[in-house]
Amino acid sequence: MSDLAQDERWMRLALSLAQRGLGRVWPNPAVGCVIVKDGKLLGRGWTQSGGRPHAETEALSQAGDAANGATAYVTLEPCAHHGKTPPCANALVDAGVKRVVSALDDPDSRVAGQGYKTLRDAGVEVTEDVLVDAAADLNQGFLLNRTIGRPMFTLKMASSIDGRIATAAGESRWITGPEARRQVHLMRARHDAVLIGAGTARADDPLLDVREIGMAGDNPIRIILDGGLSLSLTSRLARTANDTPLWICHRAGLDKARLKTWNEIGVTLIEVAHNGTGELDLVDMAIQLGKRGLTRVLCEGGGGVASSMIAAELVDTLVIFTAGLAIGSEGQGVFGPLQIDVLKDAPRFDLVKTRTIGRDNMTTWKPSAR
Repeated sequence: MSDLAQDERWMRLALSLAQRGLGRVWPNPAVGCVIVKDGKLLGRGWTQSGGRPHAETEALSQAGDAANGATAYVTLEPCAHHGKTPPCANALVDAGVKRVVSALDDPDSRVAGQGYKTLRDAGVEVTEDVLVDAAADLNQGFLLNRTIGRPMFTLKMASSIDGRIATAAGESRWITGPEARRQVHLMRARHDAVLIGAGTARADDPLLDVREIGMAGDNPIRIILDGGLSLSLTSRLARTANDTPLWICHRAGLDKARLKTWNEIGVTLIEVAHNGTGELDLVDMAIQLGKRGLTRVLCEGGGGVASSMIAAELVDTLVIFTAGLAIGSEGQGVFGPLQIDVLKDAPRFDLVKTRTIGRDNMTTWKPSAR
């Protein structure tokens, strides 16, 4: 096996470990690390819940003294700044690691090449950009947060085979089968937050928690787009605000007494810019969420929120679950109005992956290059 093939083999393992941190480590990136010497795995680690300890610390702890003279495979440039823990680049040097293989540069201004410099200054050999595309895809949310100040948004929709998300009367439970629903719970667990609109919150009275997959307690932040704070204080979301964080994005100028009531029950209120009709500015919403450290947000809103997210060019990944039933044209469409008069103006997506889950089909799309 060639040296490159060996490097890619071990980096794939590090990337698979990094995935375990998705949804649990924000505002930090999800990082994986393995320590290898003479073809043997000596230690492995990934960023732990809450962002500490880091992947390198975990892997070095497992490897112990055997890390001396070994190679470390890390999915992101080792950090070089003093935060709640010492720099990982220094920890690798102190452990006597002779080579570090990295997948992705860290754009954080506190790192941005300084991790590599620390290693090289200490005589450690550094190899960069091994499986860089896979690493960038895995940490897209972190990269977006650090470069343009907003999280990554995954838009999830479930529809009938004729593109309807509900009947004309609004019935939508359950269009897809139990296997697809469990997949959605896994998606929630791998995102920092789940977002819906006020209409969906009022109609469905959801909890937006993680169930049915053995990960109870790994709940994302719940975010509601509710410009006028119309959500009922007796809703399940409001009643559980002290158990699972609830954030509500609203417009300015609302009644102070009502704002105080929501604050008193443990809800985080986020003031967002709005247009002349009172509709929230979703780009500003995205920036506000980015400022609070979010890197990955799953949008489960209805057709109106979905179309607004697409129109604002905020959808980074589109996931559609399609069930084998027909509802008819009187049903509610997957997307609301997009004001498209000619096809050349239509937002386009490239198919990335197709999976069969139970009796349903799951397709994953990415925005086409604009």
